Amino acid sequence: MKTFLLIIGVIIIAGGSFWGGTAYQKAHPAARSQFTGGQFTPGTGARAGANFTSGQIITEGSGSVTVKMSSGSTRIVLVSSATQVMKSASGTLNDLAVGTNVVVTGSTNADGSVTAQSVQIRPVGSPLPPTSTQ
Repeated sequence: MKTFLLIIGVIIIAGGSFWGGTAYQKAHPAARSQFTGGQFTPGTGARAGANFTSGQIITEGSGSVTVKMSSGSTRIVLVSSATQVMKSASGTLNDLAVGTNVVVTGSTNADGSVTAQSVQIRPVGSPLPPTSTQ
């Protein structure tokens, strides 16, 4: 009988804990990152000061690529061996070729160029998030 009561007590406590957790989550939704006015607004978990630039690479050079954004404007993106290049498989700077769709995370420099922290290679036909028209 004691074991039965113990099991019932554990079930009641577990159910109450689950209910309490879901009620708390509904009352306190996580902050989400969002695009506002073309600029990325960091939320919980985002790197402070990070900007997104997305579009298609139209030129490549030593240490940089030029990205044409959906607005038609272009942005120079500075890359280095420290820049993470990501795709569905491991990527390298050699994968940053003309015609490749990318999403760049980094900091904007005074001259309008971006120093890339990471470059994500997007599959052809995948939607790109909006970017700044600056």
